[in-house]
Amino acid sequence: MSFKISDLAILAGRVCKMFMKKQKIIQVRDLICGYGGDIILDRISFDVREGEIFIILGGSGCGKSTLLKHLVGLMTPLSGRIIIDSNDISNCDDATFKKTIKTIGVLYQSTALFGSMTLAENVSLPIKEYTDLPNKSVDTLVKMKLNLVNLNGYENHLPSEISGGMKKRAGLARAMALNPKILFFDEPSAGLDPVTSVELDNLIIQLNKSLGTTMVIVTHELPSIFNVAHRVIMLDGQTRGIIAEGDPNYLKDHSKNRSVRNFFNRRSQNYERISESFKTDSN
Repeated sequence: MSFKISDLAILAGRVCKMFMKKQKIIQVRDLICGYGGDIILDRISFDVREGEIFIILGGSGCGKSTLLKHLVGLMTPLSGRIIIDSNDISNCDDATFKKTIKTIGVLYQSTALFGSMTLAENVSLPIKEYTDLPNKSVDTLVKMKLNLVNLNGYENHLPSEISGGMKKRAGLARAMALNPKILFFDEPSAGLDPVTSVELDNLIIQLNKSLGTTMVIVTHELPSIFNVAHRVIMLDGQTRGIIAEGDPNYLKDHSKNRSVRNFFNRRSQNYERISESFKTDSN
């Protein structure tokens, strides 16, 4: 069965409408982020819906990592609000902040696994830190989490004894240790070969479908974006804001912003000018 571009655009629109009906689990309002006197993001606003795979993308230096650090509570905004699961983490007491942070998990780009600890010990860390479960229950939970990411049997391996893709999955198992409502990913495909990257994409899709976990991913990897995203926002370093929002398959050909179309089609920002120049020369 083949689809026309117009058919895909209609399908993309239906998917977006489906998620727009769901509850907002993250709300960002008039957010201003920066370092010292430098503004990186200026009054941006967007929502993330429950169960959505939401991707934050854009060119280098546009503020993707800065935004992620604010969303997970590592940085305080200069102004604006970040509401996670009805709690404003940019303006709340310590008890509310800690309670809210426990509802999220983070897979860092470097995985942040402790090299001297086994995979089981790494995954058990947040469980032992935030719960009073007996050791036997902790061990059972750890095995369940590693099994979810296809690492059953690797409980006693050190991070140095497994591949890069396996380290990513181990980091993901630890991020899921406390059954978070939201998972954040920082460049999950970074450093992976194309096959391993696709396998990680498929795991993300599988976990999203089976667990219903909301996922927020920072990446600029186009294959992964088209493979997993329900909806995206695109940041822009020049405007210090959001220049596109929606389904990437629709934005690829239908965005009114030339920079957005060029990004999704892997074209130079001078593509239209060069293309017109070739047409003129050929005439």
